[in-house]
Amino acid sequence: MEVSVIGVDLTASGIVAACARGRQRQAIGLLDLPLPTPAPSGAQWIEAYRRWADC
Repeated sequence: MEVSVIGVDLTASGIVAACARGRQRQAIGLLDLPLPTPAPSGAQWIEAYRRWADC
């Protein structure tokens, strides 16, 4: 389902994206967040975090 990322936060479990769809809000782990095609501006930082977290 398509959502808007309205923020990013650092939690004890890692970096999470604050996502919104209409009035609903949910935090989704950055490692679990699929990126759209074409990737948005700044997506290279998400990919770098994913590579770092995979080590």
